[in-house]
Amino acid sequence: MISLDLGASHPHQEQIRAIEEYIRSATSLTQQLLGFARGGKYQVKPIDMNELVLSSATMFGRTKKEIRIHTKCPASPLVVEADRGQIEQVLLNMYINAWQALPPEGGELYLETSVVQMEEAYCKAHEAKAGRYVKISITDTGTGMSEAVRLQIFDPFFTTKEKGRGTGLGLASAYGIIKNHGGMITVYSEIGHGTTFNIYLAASDKEAHRELPVAGELIKGSATILLVDDEQLIVDVGRAMLERLGYRVLACREGQEAVKVVADMGDEIDLVILDMIMPGMDGGAVFDGIRHIRPDMPVLLCSGYAINGQADKILKRGCNGFIQKPYNISEISLKIRNVLDKPKAKNGL
Repeated sequence: MISLDLGASHPHQEQIRAIEEYIRSATSLTQQLLGFARGGKYQVKPIDMNELVLSSATMFGRTKKEIRIHTKCPASPLVVEADRGQIEQVLLNMYINAWQALPPEGGELYLETSVVQMEEAYCKAHEAKAGRYVKISITDTGTGMSEAVRLQIFDPFFTTKEKGRGTGLGLASAYGIIKNHGGMITVYSEIGHGTTFNIYLAASDKEAHRELPVAGELIKGSATILLVDDEQLIVDVGRAMLERLGYRVLACREGQEAVKVVADMGDEIDLVILDMIMPGMDGGAVFDGIRHIRPDMPVLLCSGYAINGQADKILKRGCNGFIQKPYNISEISLKIRNVLDKPKAKNGL
């Protein structure tokens, strides 16, 4: 919202972009922790590991300018089928671990990607399948670690950092995510000679999925939208976004209240944006209540959780679309038009 009020050349735009990058990183961390706790993945798509390594290294390098980052990636894409957000968080955890192992004046970080053929004997020891893998190597010139530390490095809450510099969750989460993807992660280190982490993810012949740019043209409208969310902050910011897009906004913080508003004002409402997880009457029950009253009412489901489990069941019952929190104004503007311009479409993602 601040960015929209400033010209493209305003000096604060660089700081705003940095804030947004950190928010996206925090979003990925939250998704990673949810996925790690549930033992699952979020949205698995073919991704180019070369592009992901280079983009994540660039973002990290902006904040840690004392580190000299060297990359070696082939020109052609190296594709794996994975959750982009989770794998990006693994890489960032690796970079942070490397940075913490370097002296205050900085050091070198080497990133390399390649395709390797992994034999059955090696893969069996790591509970993985033999075959072609994309290998991502992350090497630092830091202090290195002893064999005793190396054997515990992936244990939850194990850390050699002083208080305030590490939780011991970063590498444990990275290990869990890679294992959940059917991959492998290994570490080699010597005291005084740095550390190398090798990540292996099964190679894919599919074409890499291209992410839509986060920022884009705002698509405005003039409909009336009922926004349903139990968090006041989400309601306040959501209302501001929607009004900025030209919509009239009604808001509810309870499911039963939302169903009553639809019953009383259904003819005036063009779209319901519905939070999935709410105390009392949750999103699924609210959706059923709305559709019982107005079978043709367009509903856009929104949640911090991925589009699986409960969300998928609601979509299969006829919900018109899904958007994952936190969303920005460009994303919500596009989703709203996708739903309102195709009012008869079901399960539109």
